[in-house]
Amino acid sequence: MFSYFSYNFCWPVRTLRIQDEEKRWQKRTPAMAAGLTNHVWSLSEWLAYPVRPVPRT
Repeated sequence: MFSYFSYNFCWPVRTLRIQDEEKRWQKRTPAMAAGLTNHVWSLSEWLAYPVRPVPRT
C-alpha cells in the first residue's frame, strides 16, 4: 500500500508532464493528473498527513 500511495502523490511521471505558457515543462503525478491534488508532495508531507481510521464492520 505504501508504494501505491506514495507513487501517486510523491513521484512525478514524465509522460504526465504538461507545458506551461512559457514553454517550460511542469511535472505532474498521477494524483495531479486525476485532479486530487495541485502539487507534488514530499514524502515527509505525505507521511505526516492525518488519516482517518477505517471503520470495522
